[in-house]
Amino acid sequence: MTSQPNASSENNPFQNRDTSPKKKTDYIKWVEFNVTSDALNTAYKYDVETHDLDIKLDWIELLAYAGARGGGEVGKKAVAEMKKAAESIINGETTMENLTVDMKYYSYYLEAYTAILDGFVGEYEIEEEDEAGNKVWVKKYGLKAFSPIAKGFPYNDYDDFGASRSYGYKRNHLGHDMMGQTGTPIIAVESGYIEALGWNQYGGWRIGIRSFDKKRYYYYAHLRQNFPFNKSLKEGDTVTAGDVIGYMGHTGYSPKENVNNINVTHLHFGLQLIFDESQKEGNNEIWVDCYALTNFLSKNRSQTVKDEETKEWKRVYQMREEGIPPISN
Repeated sequence: MTSQPNASSENNPFQNRDTSPKKKTDYIKWVEFNVTSDALNTAYKYDVETHDLDIKLDWIELLAYAGARGGGEVGKKAVAEMKKAAESIINGETTMENLTVDMKYYSYYLEAYTAILDGFVGEYEIEEEDEAGNKVWVKKYGLKAFSPIAKGFPYNDYDDFGASRSYGYKRNHLGHDMMGQTGTPIIAVESGYIEALGWNQYGGWRIGIRSFDKKRYYYYAHLRQNFPFNKSLKEGDTVTAGDVIGYMGHTGYSPKENVNNINVTHLHFGLQLIFDESQKEGNNEIWVDCYALTNFLSKNRSQTVKDEETKEWKRVYQMREEGIPPISN
Protein backbone atom coordinates (compact mmCIF):
# COMPACT_ATOMS: atom_id res chain seq x y z
CA MET A 1 0.00 0.00 0.00
CA THR A 2 1.21 3.48 -0.79
CA SER A 3 2.96 5.31 2.01
CA GLN A 4 0.69 8.19 3.00
CA PRO A 5 1.93 11.51 4.43
CA ASN A 6 0.56 12.89 7.67
CA ALA A 7 -1.09 16.27 7.97
CA SER A 8 2.10 18.26 8.44
CA SER A 9 4.01 16.68 5.57
CA GLU A 10 2.14 18.71 2.96
CA ASN A 11 4.38 21.62 3.81
CA ASN A 12 7.43 19.48 4.54
CA PRO A 13 7.92 16.87 1.80
CA PHE A 14 11.22 15.77 3.34
CA GLN A 15 9.56 14.74 6.60
CA ASN A 16 9.65 11.02 5.81
CA ARG A 17 12.99 11.16 4.06
CA ASP A 18 16.31 10.38 5.68
CA THR A 19 18.55 13.11 4.25
CA SER A 20 21.80 11.82 5.71
CA PRO A 21 24.25 11.38 2.80
CA LYS A 22 26.04 8.60 4.65
CA LYS A 23 23.05 6.26 4.67
CA LYS A 24 21.67 4.15 1.84
CA THR A 25 18.20 5.14 2.98
CA ASP A 26 18.59 8.62 1.49
CA TYR A 27 15.82 8.38 -1.09
CA ILE A 28 12.28 9.69 -1.42
CA LYS A 29 9.78 7.69 0.63
CA TRP A 30 6.52 9.10 -0.74
CA VAL A 31 5.14 11.32 -3.47
CA GLU A 32 1.77 12.97 -3.99
CA PHE A 33 1.19 14.10 -7.57
CA ASN A 34 -1.40 16.87 -7.26
CA VAL A 35 -0.72 18.45 -10.63
CA THR A 36 -3.62 19.32 -12.92
CA SER A 37 -3.75 18.51 -16.63
CA ASP A 38 -3.87 22.26 -17.28
CA ALA A 39 -0.57 22.65 -15.45
CA LEU A 40 0.96 19.80 -17.43
CA ASN A 41 -0.24 21.28 -20.72
CA THR A 42 1.01 24.76 -19.81
CA ALA A 43 4.48 23.61 -18.80
CA TYR A 44 4.72 21.33 -21.84
CA LYS A 45 3.78 24.17 -24.20
CA TYR A 46 6.56 26.38 -22.82
CA ASP A 47 9.07 23.54 -23.15
CA VAL A 48 8.24 22.81 -26.80
CA GLU A 49 7.92 26.45 -27.88
CA THR A 50 11.34 27.38 -26.45
CA HIS A 51 13.18 24.23 -27.51
CA ASP A 52 14.92 25.92 -30.45
CA LEU A 53 15.43 29.28 -28.73
CA ASP A 54 18.50 30.58 -26.91
CA ILE A 55 16.57 30.47 -23.63
CA LYS A 56 15.06 27.01 -23.19
CA LEU A 57 12.46 26.16 -20.57
CA ASP A 58 12.24 22.69 -19.07
CA TRP A 59 8.67 21.62 -18.32
CA ILE A 60 9.62 19.52 -15.29
CA GLU A 61 11.57 22.42 -13.77
CA LEU A 62 8.56 24.69 -14.29
CA LEU A 63 6.26 22.18 -12.59
CA ALA A 64 8.72 21.70 -9.73
CA TYR A 65 8.83 25.47 -9.25
CA ALA A 66 5.03 25.57 -9.17
CA GLY A 67 4.94 22.60 -6.79
CA ALA A 68 7.37 24.25 -4.38
CA ARG A 69 5.41 27.50 -4.54
CA GLY A 70 2.10 25.79 -3.94
CA GLY A 71 3.11 23.24 -1.33
CA GLY A 72 2.52 20.42 -3.76
CA GLU A 73 -0.80 21.71 -5.06
CA VAL A 74 -0.29 22.66 -8.69
CA GLY A 75 -3.67 24.05 -9.67
CA LYS A 76 -5.04 27.29 -11.12
CA LYS A 77 -3.07 29.64 -8.85
CA ALA A 78 0.18 27.73 -9.36
CA VAL A 79 -0.33 27.75 -13.14
CA ALA A 80 -0.63 31.55 -13.06
CA GLU A 81 2.61 31.81 -11.06
CA MET A 82 4.30 29.36 -13.40
CA LYS A 83 3.30 31.45 -16.44
CA LYS A 84 4.63 34.60 -14.78
CA ALA A 85 7.94 32.90 -13.99
CA ALA A 86 8.23 31.46 -17.51
CA GLU A 87 7.65 34.82 -19.17
CA SER A 88 10.22 36.46 -16.90
CA ILE A 89 12.80 33.86 -17.85
CA ILE A 90 12.01 34.16 -21.58
CA ASN A 91 12.34 37.96 -21.36
CA GLY A 92 15.77 37.59 -19.76
CA GLU A 93 14.68 39.15 -16.47
CA THR A 94 15.67 36.14 -14.35
CA THR A 95 16.62 32.47 -14.49
CA MET A 96 15.19 29.32 -12.97
CA GLU A 97 18.31 29.11 -10.80
CA ASN A 98 17.66 32.58 -9.40
CA LEU A 99 13.97 31.89 -8.84
CA THR A 100 14.61 28.68 -6.92
CA VAL A 101 17.85 29.41 -5.07
CA ASP A 102 16.06 30.02 -1.77
CA MET A 103 13.15 27.60 -2.30
CA LYS A 104 13.58 25.01 0.43
CA TYR A 105 11.70 22.16 -1.24
CA TYR A 106 12.34 22.81 -4.92
CA SER A 107 14.94 20.01 -5.11
CA TYR A 108 12.42 17.55 -3.68
CA TYR A 109 9.74 18.42 -6.23
CA LEU A 110 12.27 18.39 -9.04
CA GLU A 111 13.41 14.90 -8.13
CA ALA A 112 9.86 13.63 -7.55
CA TYR A 113 8.38 15.10 -10.74
CA THR A 114 11.40 13.98 -12.77
CA ALA A 115 10.78 10.43 -11.57
CA ILE A 116 7.19 10.66 -12.84
CA LEU A 117 7.68 12.55 -16.12
CA ASP A 118 11.23 11.95 -17.30
CA GLY A 119 10.32 9.59 -20.14
CA PHE A 120 7.52 11.70 -21.55
CA VAL A 121 9.15 14.50 -23.55
CA GLY A 122 12.23 14.55 -25.74
CA GLU A 123 13.65 13.94 -29.20
CA TYR A 124 12.43 11.01 -31.25
CA GLU A 125 11.75 9.81 -34.78
CA ILE A 126 8.35 8.67 -35.96
CA GLU A 127 6.87 7.46 -39.24
CA GLU A 128 4.55 9.78 -41.14
CA GLU A 129 3.02 9.60 -44.60
CA ASP A 130 4.39 11.95 -47.25
CA GLU A 131 2.34 13.47 -50.07
CA ALA A 132 2.72 10.29 -52.12
CA GLY A 133 1.38 8.14 -49.28
CA ASN A 134 4.77 6.62 -48.45
CA LYS A 135 5.94 6.21 -44.87
CA VAL A 136 8.96 8.34 -44.04
CA TRP A 137 10.89 8.88 -40.82
CA VAL A 138 10.56 12.36 -39.31
CA LYS A 139 12.64 13.76 -36.44
CA LYS A 140 10.64 15.55 -33.79
CA TYR A 141 10.83 17.03 -30.32
CA GLY A 142 7.86 16.83 -28.01
CA LEU A 143 5.55 14.33 -26.36
CA LYS A 144 6.84 10.82 -27.00
CA ALA A 145 4.71 9.04 -24.39
CA PHE A 146 1.27 7.74 -25.35
CA SER A 147 -2.18 7.37 -23.88
CA PRO A 148 -2.74 3.80 -22.65
CA ILE A 149 -5.86 3.65 -24.87
CA ALA A 150 -5.44 3.34 -28.65
CA LYS A 151 -6.61 6.11 -30.97
CA GLY A 152 -10.24 5.97 -32.02
CA PHE A 153 -11.42 3.76 -29.16
CA PRO A 154 -13.87 5.40 -26.72
CA TYR A 155 -13.39 5.40 -22.98
CA ASN A 156 -14.58 7.32 -19.95
CA ASP A 157 -12.94 7.95 -16.61
CA TYR A 158 -12.90 10.02 -13.46
CA ASP A 159 -10.45 10.55 -10.62
CA ASP A 160 -10.87 7.37 -8.58
CA PHE A 161 -7.43 7.23 -6.96
CA GLY A 162 -7.68 6.32 -3.28
CA ALA A 163 -11.25 4.99 -3.49
CA SER A 164 -12.07 2.05 -1.22
CA ARG A 165 -11.68 -1.55 -2.42
CA SER A 166 -12.72 -4.60 -0.43
CA TYR A 167 -11.91 -7.75 -2.44
CA GLY A 168 -9.42 -9.84 -0.48
CA TYR A 169 -8.91 -7.13 2.13
CA LYS A 170 -9.90 -3.50 2.64
CA ARG A 171 -7.53 -1.19 0.78
CA ASN A 172 -7.26 1.97 -1.29
CA HIS A 173 -7.44 1.96 -5.07
CA LEU A 174 -3.89 2.79 -6.14
CA GLY A 175 -4.50 3.24 -9.85
CA HIS A 176 -6.74 4.81 -12.45
CA ASP A 177 -9.65 3.00 -14.12
CA MET A 178 -10.44 3.74 -17.76
CA MET A 179 -13.77 2.23 -18.81
CA GLY A 180 -14.26 1.09 -22.40
CA GLN A 181 -15.04 -1.81 -24.71
CA THR A 182 -13.75 -5.36 -24.40
CA GLY A 183 -10.91 -5.85 -26.85
CA THR A 184 -9.80 -2.22 -26.97
CA PRO A 185 -6.05 -2.19 -27.75
CA ILE A 186 -3.94 -1.22 -24.75
CA ILE A 187 -0.83 0.81 -25.48
CA ALA A 188 2.62 1.01 -23.89
CA VAL A 189 2.82 4.52 -22.44
CA GLU A 190 6.60 4.58 -22.37
CA SER A 191 9.37 2.44 -23.82
CA GLY A 192 10.73 -0.14 -21.40
CA TYR A 193 10.95 -3.83 -20.64
CA ILE A 194 8.29 -6.28 -19.52
CA GLU A 195 8.86 -7.10 -15.88
CA ALA A 196 5.62 -9.03 -15.29
CA LEU A 197 3.16 -10.77 -17.59
CA GLY A 198 0.51 -13.26 -16.52
CA TRP A 199 -2.24 -13.79 -13.96
CA ASN A 200 -2.66 -11.99 -10.66
CA GLN A 201 -5.55 -12.67 -8.28
CA TYR A 202 -6.42 -8.99 -8.00
CA GLY A 203 -5.49 -7.65 -11.44
CA GLY A 204 -6.44 -10.68 -13.49
CA TRP A 205 -4.40 -10.85 -16.67
CA ARG A 206 -1.89 -8.05 -16.31
CA ILE A 207 1.32 -6.61 -17.70
CA GLY A 208 3.99 -4.72 -15.76
CA ILE A 209 6.45 -2.59 -17.76
CA ARG A 210 9.51 -0.95 -16.21
CA SER A 211 11.05 2.18 -17.70
CA PHE A 212 14.66 1.86 -18.80
CA ASP A 213 15.83 4.18 -16.02
CA LYS A 214 13.94 1.85 -13.60
CA LYS A 215 12.17 4.76 -11.91
CA ARG A 216 8.67 4.01 -13.29
CA TYR A 217 6.66 0.78 -13.22
CA TYR A 218 3.54 0.82 -15.40
CA TYR A 219 0.79 -1.61 -14.41
CA TYR A 220 -1.95 -2.59 -16.90
CA ALA A 221 -4.59 -4.88 -15.38
CA HIS A 222 -7.94 -6.66 -15.98
CA LEU A 223 -6.99 -7.57 -19.55
CA ARG A 224 -9.24 -9.60 -21.83
CA GLN A 225 -10.22 -13.17 -21.11
CA ASN A 226 -8.68 -15.77 -23.48
CA PHE A 227 -6.74 -13.14 -25.48
CA PRO A 228 -5.18 -10.71 -22.96
CA PHE A 229 -1.78 -9.93 -24.48
CA ASN A 230 -0.02 -9.36 -27.74
CA LYS A 231 0.89 -12.99 -28.39
CA SER A 232 4.51 -12.23 -29.22
CA LEU A 233 5.26 -10.77 -25.78
CA LYS A 234 7.04 -12.48 -22.90
CA GLU A 235 8.75 -11.36 -19.71
CA GLY A 236 12.06 -9.66 -20.42
CA ASP A 237 11.00 -8.31 -23.83
CA THR A 238 11.44 -4.64 -24.60
CA VAL A 239 8.63 -2.53 -26.03
CA THR A 240 8.44 0.89 -27.63
CA ALA A 241 6.09 3.62 -26.49
CA GLY A 242 2.97 3.35 -28.67
CA ASP A 243 3.13 -0.44 -29.14
CA VAL A 244 0.01 -2.56 -28.64
CA ILE A 245 0.70 -4.71 -25.58
CA GLY A 246 -2.73 -6.13 -24.73
CA TYR A 247 -6.50 -5.81 -24.82
CA MET A 248 -9.06 -4.37 -22.41
CA GLY A 249 -11.23 -6.79 -20.47
CA HIS A 250 -12.62 -7.46 -16.99
CA THR A 251 -10.61 -10.37 -15.59
CA GLY A 252 -9.50 -10.63 -11.99
CA TYR A 253 -10.72 -10.94 -8.40
CA SER A 254 -10.13 -14.69 -8.51
CA PRO A 255 -7.27 -17.04 -7.61
CA LYS A 256 -8.28 -19.09 -10.66
CA GLU A 257 -6.84 -17.98 -13.98
CA ASN A 258 -8.84 -16.52 -16.86
CA VAL A 259 -11.94 -15.58 -14.86
CA ASN A 260 -14.16 -12.53 -15.47
CA ASN A 261 -15.05 -11.43 -11.94
CA ILE A 262 -14.84 -7.68 -12.58
CA ASN A 263 -18.28 -6.22 -13.32
CA VAL A 264 -17.31 -3.38 -15.67
CA THR A 265 -14.91 -3.67 -18.61
CA HIS A 266 -12.01 -1.33 -17.97
CA LEU A 267 -8.26 -0.89 -17.87
CA HIS A 268 -6.72 -0.46 -14.45
CA PHE A 269 -3.70 1.72 -15.18
CA GLY A 270 -1.18 2.26 -12.40
CA LEU A 271 2.11 4.11 -12.11
CA GLN A 272 4.53 3.15 -9.35
CA LEU A 273 7.64 5.17 -8.53
CA ILE A 274 10.79 3.36 -7.46
CA PHE A 275 13.62 5.38 -5.95
CA ASP A 276 15.11 2.27 -4.31
CA GLU A 277 14.49 -1.39 -5.15
CA SER A 278 13.26 -1.99 -1.60
CA GLN A 279 10.15 0.00 -2.62
CA LYS A 280 9.18 -2.31 -5.48
CA GLU A 281 6.96 -4.60 -3.40
CA GLY A 282 5.60 -4.38 0.12
CA ASN A 283 4.41 -1.67 2.46
CA ASN A 284 6.67 1.05 1.05
CA GLU A 285 5.27 1.17 -2.50
CA ILE A 286 4.64 4.60 -4.03
CA TRP A 287 1.71 4.81 -6.46
CA VAL A 288 0.66 8.15 -7.92
CA ASP A 289 -2.67 9.54 -9.07
CA CYS A 290 -2.72 9.16 -12.86
CA TYR A 291 -5.96 11.00 -13.68
CA ALA A 292 -4.30 14.24 -14.83
CA LEU A 293 -1.54 12.28 -16.57
CA THR A 294 -3.95 10.24 -18.68
CA ASN A 295 -5.85 13.40 -19.62
CA PHE A 296 -2.56 14.99 -20.67
CA LEU A 297 -1.52 11.90 -22.64
CA SER A 298 -4.84 11.78 -24.48
CA LYS A 299 -3.34 14.28 -26.95
CA ASN A 300 -1.04 11.48 -28.17
CA ARG A 301 -2.92 8.27 -28.92
CA SER A 302 -1.34 5.50 -30.99
CA GLN A 303 -3.13 4.70 -34.24
CA THR A 304 -3.65 0.96 -34.68
CA VAL A 305 -4.90 -1.46 -37.32
CA LYS A 306 -6.21 -5.02 -36.99
CA ASP A 307 -4.54 -7.97 -38.68
CA GLU A 308 -7.55 -10.06 -39.71
CA GLU A 309 -5.44 -13.21 -39.99
CA THR A 310 -3.95 -13.12 -36.48
CA LYS A 311 -6.71 -10.97 -34.90
CA GLU A 312 -3.95 -8.86 -33.37
CA TRP A 313 -3.94 -5.08 -33.43
CA LYS A 314 -0.67 -3.35 -34.25
CA ARG A 315 0.52 0.24 -34.45
CA VAL A 316 0.38 1.97 -37.83
CA TYR A 317 3.37 4.29 -37.36
CA GLN A 318 6.60 3.07 -35.79
CA MET A 319 8.73 5.21 -33.48
CA ARG A 320 12.45 5.29 -32.65
CA GLU A 321 14.21 6.88 -29.67
CA GLU A 322 17.90 7.52 -29.16
CA GLY A 323 19.67 6.08 -26.17
CA ILE A 324 17.40 3.12 -25.51
CA PRO A 325 18.23 -0.59 -25.90
CA PRO A 326 17.20 -2.32 -29.15
CA ILE A 327 13.52 -3.29 -29.23
CA SER A 328 13.06 -7.05 -29.25
CA ASN A 329 9.68 -7.35 -30.96
